[in-house]
Amino acid sequence: MAIAPEQGVRFPVLRATWTTQTFLHWPYPPGRVQELLPRGLTVQRYEGAAWVSLTPFVMAGARGPGARARLPGLATFPETNLRTYVRGPDGRDGLWFFSLEVTWRPMLAARALGVPYRLGRLQVTRGGDRVRYTGARSGGFPWYRLTVRPGAPITPSARDVWLTGRWRAYSRRLGVCWRVPVHHEPWTLRRATVETLEETLTVAAGLPPPSDEPVVHFSSGVGCARLGVFRPCLPRRPTG
Repeated sequence: MAIAPEQGVRFPVLRATWTTQTFLHWPYPPGRVQELLPRGLTVQRYEGAAWVSLTPFVMAGARGPGARARLPGLATFPETNLRTYVRGPDGRDGLWFFSLEVTWRPMLAARALGVPYRLGRLQVTRGGDRVRYTGARSGGFPWYRLTVRPGAPITPSARDVWLTGRWRAYSRRLGVCWRVPVHHEPWTLRRATVETLEETLTVAAGLPPPSDEPVVHFSSGVGCARLGVFRPCLPRRPTG
């Protein structure tokens, strides 16, 4: 798995800074995750398990093509993702999102290509050495509460890179699998301790509640994250 982006994004459709990001990763039986994936995607395993990750963060300075980073009025808002790790029909590795909660309505436009954005009430606050995240989808379910205490920087292990170093995401709409490339600087990861955690996002996605303690990472963020153009994801041609 690549610690740095595998390709550039020459013509981004969205640029932003991602800040105050926590990653919670849980192992799951691969078959349990696979049955929730659409046709054409195969769950990936690490140490024999599929992995599901909850990732709340703040997206700052979100802007479309041609907009300058210092343009007044750029959007800053919390986002929370529940995702898993897959191999696409093109043979590449990437992410599949079970859900994406946001407070900024324009992000819902990506639903036209199968990205499952939902509006919610989300907050990210810092107090002392703690970061608190709360969120609920419109209507009140699912919801979560999370408090973490970031620790010292780490040198990423092979598993850390596998869980955080992904450079494309997949979606599915109208029978077509779509792929979007993602480019940003490598994550600078820190240890983190979970002090409070309650969540129903996994259950809402069709998964059982996690039975293991999560693997936890924290990052202050990455600058200039760039999302590229969605393209149809064609099956890889056999060789030979």
